[in-house]
Amino acid sequence: MTSPCVKQVSQACFHGCCPAPLLSLIDSSTETSSKSQAAAAAAAGSYHLDFVIATASSLYPHIHFTNHESLPSLPESSSNFTRAYPLYIHTHQADQIRAKHYYHLSVSGHVCLDYIGHGLFSYSQLQYHSPSLSFPASSSTPQHSHMDFDISYKSLNFNSHIIHTQESEIGSKIKKRIMEFMNISDEDYTMVFTANQQSAFKIVADSYPFHSNANLLTVYDHKNEAVGLMIESSKRRGARVMSAEFSWPNLQIQSEKLRKKILSNKKKRKKGMFVFPLQSRMSGNRYPYLWMSVARENGWHVLLDACALGAKDMDTLGLSLFKPDFLICSFFRVFGENPSGFGCLFVKKSSASILTNTITAGIVQLIPLPVSNTLVLPGSFSDPLEEKNDKGKQKAASISEIMECSEPKRVECEGLDDADNLGLIVISSRARCLINWLVNALISLKHPNSETHLPVVKIYGPKIKFDRGPALAFNVFDWKGEKIDPPLVQKLADRNNISVDYGFLEHIYLADKNNDEEEEEEEKEKEERSGICVVNVVLGFLTNFEDVYRLWAFLSRFLDADFVEKERWRYKAINQKTVEI
Repeated sequence: MTSPCVKQVSQACFHGCCPAPLLSLIDSSTETSSKSQAAAAAAAGSYHLDFVIATASSLYPHIHFTNHESLPSLPESSSNFTRAYPLYIHTHQADQIRAKHYYHLSVSGHVCLDYIGHGLFSYSQLQYHSPSLSFPASSSTPQHSHMDFDISYKSLNFNSHIIHTQESEIGSKIKKRIMEFMNISDEDYTMVFTANQQSAFKIVADSYPFHSNANLLTVYDHKNEAVGLMIESSKRRGARVMSAEFSWPNLQIQSEKLRKKILSNKKKRKKGMFVFPLQSRMSGNRYPYLWMSVARENGWHVLLDACALGAKDMDTLGLSLFKPDFLICSFFRVFGENPSGFGCLFVKKSSASILTNTITAGIVQLIPLPVSNTLVLPGSFSDPLEEKNDKGKQKAASISEIMECSEPKRVECEGLDDADNLGLIVISSRARCLINWLVNALISLKHPNSETHLPVVKIYGPKIKFDRGPALAFNVFDWKGEKIDPPLVQKLADRNNISVDYGFLEHIYLADKNNDEEEEEEEKEKEERSGICVVNVVLGFLTNFEDVYRLWAFLSRFLDADFVEKERWRYKAINQKTVEI
C-alpha cells in the first residue's frame, strides 16, 4: 500500500494531501534535521493560520446575518469565496467532471449531502448502459462493462471462504478495481464482498475469537448501526465492550482515558479487537493514525473502519506504515442517483488464522444479470438462448450459461476513474475550502431582536479548522433558543430539494458542571446519556460551492420565527389537507 504521494510529501503537507495527524509520522520517518523540522512546522503553522484568516473574511459584509433576505446572492458569495480561497480555482476539473458525467445533479437541482462512500459508476454510464437501449452485437460494440450486475447472498464458513474464495468474472474484475482504488495489495489482503457495511462488521464479530481475546474497544462519537450489530454479537459471545469518550462540545478524543483502556490488563498479551475510524462520519473530527500503532503494540487486533473516508483518502502514508488486521469500506453505484451497493471486508492474510470456523450470513457474490433474446448488452457475442444440442434441437440455456455469456470483457468504473483523475490533493483541498466556508457561513446566522444574539445553528465538533473532515454535525434553534427536531429539519430540507441526514452523538464526557444552571445541566446530561440527535451533512468530491450556498440559504430561513408554521400552511394549501411536519 505505497502512497503515490510519497514524492510530493513536502507539497502535500502544506496543501492538504496528508491529514495533520500524519505530519509527525512523516517527520519521524525521515532523517530530516531538527532545524528543518522546526522550519517545516513553522511554515505549516503559518499556512494554517492564513487559511483560518481567509475563512473568516470569506463573507461580505463581515457582519452577522439576521434576515434571510439580507444574504448576499450566489454570484456575489461565489466571488468572495474564490477570492478568499484562490486555491479552489485549481480544482475546476471536478466541476468539469460533474458537468460531463453527473449532469443530472444540475438538471434536477438536487443537493446531495446525506451519504458518503465511493460511487462505482457515473451517471453518464447509467444512461449509456440503460436497459431500455439495445446494442447490436458487432465488432464495433464497445467492450466496456455494463452496470447490470446482481447480488447473490450466501451463508457459509467465513474462514474457509477467504482461503478458497471464488468470484464470478465480473466480481473478480470489480474486486481488482476496488483494491487498486483503495491502494490495497492482494499480496497482503483478501477481499470479500458483503451485503452492506452492517454485514461486514457482524461477520468479523461472529468469527473473531472473543473467548480468548475478550475485549472490544470502539472509537465512535456517534451511534453507528453497523458497530451496534458488532457489539451485540460480541456481547453474546462473552466480549467485554468498551468505548472511547469524547469531550464536549469539540468532540475530541479523551486521549488519556483511551490510552488507559488500551493499556488495561498489561500482563495479558491477547487483548481483543480495536475498532478505529480515521475520522468521524458525523462531526468531521480526524484522529491520529498512531492510535492503531499503540493498540497493536499492546496486543490488540485492529479493525480500520474506512467507511467514513472520502475518495482517495486511502492514498496517504498511514496505511503503508500501519496495516490493520481488518478493513471495512462500502461502495454504491451512482452518486445522487442510485445509492444501492455493497460492503467490502479486507482481511490481512497473516491474520486470517485467528478467525474461528463459523457459518455466517451476509457474504455476497456479484453476478451479471441474465440477458434476454431481445436485448444484447455490450460484451455479449451471441444469444445464449439460440444454443442447440447435438440433435439440432434448441435447448434453454442454464442460468450459469447465461451469466457466462453476459460477462463483460472489461469492467469500467467511471466513478472511481473520476476520483483517480482528480487525485488526493485536489479533492482534499476542494473539500477543505467548502466545509470551512460552510461552517463560517452557518456561524454568521444570528436571530434578530435578541440581546445575546442567539445563534440559529450550533455546531458540534471542530469548527473552522484546516485539517477537519468534510462532515458536519449541528442543530438548528428557534428565536427562543429551543432546538428544532432534526428529523423536521431533514424533512423541510428535502422539500427544498436538499438531502441531509441526522444521527445521534454519544459517548460524550462533560468535564465541568455549571452550578448556576444545575437543572439545565442535569437535563443536558440525561439527553447526552441517551445520545444527542443532530443534523448531519457530508461533502463529497462532486460537491460544489452552489451546493453549500443553497444549504446556507435554506437554514437562514429559520431566522424567520414563523418559518415552520408557514411551511405547514403552505403544504396544506397545496394538498388541501394538513401535513404533519
